Amino acid sequence: MKKIIGLACFFIAIGMLIMLITHNRLVGLIIIALLLFLGYNCFCSD
Repeated sequence: MKKIIGLACFFIAIGMLIMLITHNRLVGLIIIALLLFLGYNCFCSD
């Protein structure tokens, strides 16, 4: 469980860092969608 929480926090931090660099909402939404998709694939697939 700690690994899952750690991985989620890591990806949230990456998203926040990229949003600080790019001030574009479209890029932020694309990054959020990609991170959600990656997290889903990591933990819900066999």
